[in-house]
Amino acid sequence: MRQVLVAAAVVGLAGASAGISPVMAQTAGITIEQYRSDDPMLSLGSFAFAGGKTLALTVGVGSGAFRRPTDPPFQIWAVGDRGPNIACSEAKEVTGVERATLCAAANNGRIYPRPGYSPSIYGLRLLPGTGRFVVTDVLPIKDASGVPVDGLLNPLTVATTEIPLDGAGARLAQNANAVDAEGVVRLADGSFWVGEENGPSLIQISAEGRILARHVPAGTEGDFRGAAYPVQGTLPAILAKRATNRGIESIAIDPDERLIWTIVQNPLMNPDAAAYRDARNARILAFDRAAGRVVAQYVYQMEPVSAYQRDRATTNNTVRISEMLALGGGRFVVLERTELTTKLYEISVAGATNILGTRWDDAATRPSLEQSNDLAPTGVVPVAKTLRFDSHLHPEIPTKIEGLAILGDGSLMMINDDDFGITGGSTIISVVRGTGIRMQ
Repeated sequence: MRQVLVAAAVVGLAGASAGISPVMAQTAGITIEQYRSDDPMLSLGSFAFAGGKTLALTVGVGSGAFRRPTDPPFQIWAVGDRGPNIACSEAKEVTGVERATLCAAANNGRIYPRPGYSPSIYGLRLLPGTGRFVVTDVLPIKDASGVPVDGLLNPLTVATTEIPLDGAGARLAQNANAVDAEGVVRLADGSFWVGEENGPSLIQISAEGRILARHVPAGTEGDFRGAAYPVQGTLPAILAKRATNRGIESIAIDPDERLIWTIVQNPLMNPDAAAYRDARNARILAFDRAAGRVVAQYVYQMEPVSAYQRDRATTNNTVRISEMLALGGGRFVVLERTELTTKLYEISVAGATNILGTRWDDAATRPSLEQSNDLAPTGVVPVAKTLRFDSHLHPEIPTKIEGLAILGDGSLMMINDDDFGITGGSTIISVVRGTGIRMQ
């Protein structure tokens, strides 16, 4: 178990992890313990690309996380997304095979070396004092008849999508059942809700793993025709303007379990890609479980890309939302990140403007919400934000943190998405104390 103690407000030049630049300062009072796993259940074996590399694939369990206050103190629920996948734009770097060769069937496709992988919910247990964690449960997500779904792409026509390819470059069929699970919460009755990126969707799942309902943007239901479970167009129609691979990654639930909350990963591509690249206004949704519909929508204003100095990126769409955690009383922790840096903000919706059903949900509005980084002229009040943690000051924190949970001792657990090991990464759980984050 790696424990990092920060004893001073400023600590010279901190040592850098491999591939991470050194940083100049660390925050006083933060302690970090890290846990890894050699559980054989996390192995997906190796995959050899013809004429290219052989990859040691793992099960990525860090796309989202959750712990109920009544759960065992070091037990969490986590979720894996659609399985190992590689954008054709990264084919040469990751696989060693030229893009023109591997992606001949679809130049802008996405490669799935394990297309049979079923997105699953995982039980994980930390073993304090050992630096290890183990897998306690594996619950594949299934259709209404109990058949596991896959993580291939849906046949979308309203929202953008990609073409799936197998590890040899052969074109795979899109699938209305497919799910890209990116966030998870568990209810007192043992059932789950999952935040899904592709649709984007909110998905209700039974304690046995069967999909009970998938909620998608209004007007897109026809794209899921043929799905072997109920699909309902209950989310705002404008969410279909999400950019590809920038749908819903976060999900949270109020302590009384009435409202499900989520933030769209990025501002929408509304009206176009140029607006998306520059936009900072993301949409927070409150979904009433009993009513089966969204009942509130607020604006979360993301930090400009200039606030993330390690990335040296130039467009605001580099910044994204990957997780949120309900603290109670309208307070949440929001995980805002880039490829290299994670920031945690405590937010409150108290006093923020509810924009649900207003002109900001009308795709014809100009300027759109996404074109209105300066909100002052609009009269829209965004949620209040307070920075609680910045991994720029803690280079031992892995990149791509996507899951958060509060453990039984009040510490904050972070888990990374290792992308199923396609670039050699592994899952690391970081337990952080001293952030000031507290449940109500």
